[in-house]
Amino acid sequence: MTEQNRVVIFDTTLRDGEQSPGATMSHAEKMEIAAMLDEMGVDVIEAGFPIASEGDFAAVSEIAKQSRNSVICGLARAQLPDIDRCWEAVKHARQPRIHTFIGTSPLHRAIPNLDMDQMADRIHQTVTHARNLCDNVQWSPMDATRTEHDYLCRVVEIAIKAGATTINIPDTVGYTAPRESAALIAMLLERVPGADQIIFATHCHNDLGMATANALAAVEAGARQIECTINGLGERAGNTALEEVVMAMRVRNDIMPFRTGIDTTKIMGISRRVAAVSGFPVQFNKAIVGKNAFLHESGIHQDGVLKNVETFEIMRPADIGLTENNIAMGKHSGRAALRAKLADLGYEVGDNQLKDIFVRFKALADRKKEVYDDDIVALVLDAAANTAEDHLQVKHLRVVCGSDGQSAALTMIVDGVEKRAETTGDGPVDACFNAVREIFPHDARLQLYQVHAVTEGTDAQATVSVRMEEEGRIVTGQAADTDTILASVKAYVGALNRLILRRAMTGRDTDAKQISMYSH
Repeated sequence: MTEQNRVVIFDTTLRDGEQSPGATMSHAEKMEIAAMLDEMGVDVIEAGFPIASEGDFAAVSEIAKQSRNSVICGLARAQLPDIDRCWEAVKHARQPRIHTFIGTSPLHRAIPNLDMDQMADRIHQTVTHARNLCDNVQWSPMDATRTEHDYLCRVVEIAIKAGATTINIPDTVGYTAPRESAALIAMLLERVPGADQIIFATHCHNDLGMATANALAAVEAGARQIECTINGLGERAGNTALEEVVMAMRVRNDIMPFRTGIDTTKIMGISRRVAAVSGFPVQFNKAIVGKNAFLHESGIHQDGVLKNVETFEIMRPADIGLTENNIAMGKHSGRAALRAKLADLGYEVGDNQLKDIFVRFKALADRKKEVYDDDIVALVLDAAANTAEDHLQVKHLRVVCGSDGQSAALTMIVDGVEKRAETTGDGPVDACFNAVREIFPHDARLQLYQVHAVTEGTDAQATVSVRMEEEGRIVTGQAADTDTILASVKAYVGALNRLILRRAMTGRDTDAKQISMYSH
């Protein structure tokens, strides 16, 4: 691997990804995901926005201290207090980076009411300040793809002269097409003095479904850093997906002779974990990591794959960490077999977590004839919900439903205190949710309630997803159980636990919608 064909992978799952409405992660979850990113070989981890909240600062600071391999980066607006706060958080890392940005398009220049010269001065001042603190400085002109080319060249040159070592070119609104993405990078490399001495990065949003194509086009034109997220998580329609760009470069090395340091066998494990902790399930037909990515139902396809797998598959499941083995999981399986199966599925669990999952596994195996891999993944997801650390915990539920009406009797633990409610409703789920509201009054509005079966059959586990909104704060919850109603209640309560966490992060009176403005 040479510096000419090496592409730096910059993961922003913990910053841009977490800004997806409802994708708030706890401190412990951020630590876990950061450790997985570090282990899989991500070059740069954008760990958060330190000035956004005390929680963000603490997470970035601790990730900086625990990282072993990756550069740890924090985001900062073009304001001196932001940059100082960012440095305080990342300075503990073996390899720290400050990433500062400002919107340079006409629409974004109007927000702080700066003319071109005033903004140029601001860029010089803030990048210089960041470089005086840290040798590794990244600068981004937000909405670069809608910025006038002459002005973009001017401010990029200013940032380079002020000491930026990486210049990121964000397609903030996902408007660009691949040909334009490549042309923009080529233009900057040709016109900006000193452009050959720094690394150009590309940050593409997926509003028109072209984020991955735009990122790869930018790399072909000379960009050498891709900003991406696990599962393409991110604001609105999301970002470039790490798994897509990495596997595209690997599979199409004939036309894209680029390399990364990513251990691709870790992809499926971290994909599933991010889906679980963010509350954003991966769609079945998602490229690379979707449930259907390696499934074949058509007779012609099945016949072809049985004769030669390359007939209809351009990569191997093992390439992303999906392994085949002959361990049949059932009620007679022991802890060692379960631990081995979890490792095959990409989950390395501690003894206490294994103990909890094993109890759930045995209970499930007693109810189901066959326990599939997806059932076990759902158990891991469910083990992360309704824990002793949560403010709200479901203890007992009894539901009566039929043509005569529906009622629910629910017992919950609220901050260590047992509370009970009996309510009715328009259906069993509505009755249960009414009981939760009676025990824990709140003003959050249910935006989405979704149920899907994890596996086939009447004994299948159901995974329930809910999305709720309160004063601009959007949270999600997920849970799985063979009892759909119980899974619904646990998902609803899980969302409320995330809401309590979100309140603590932003404060009751904070305008939570402002958090979404921190994207670029």
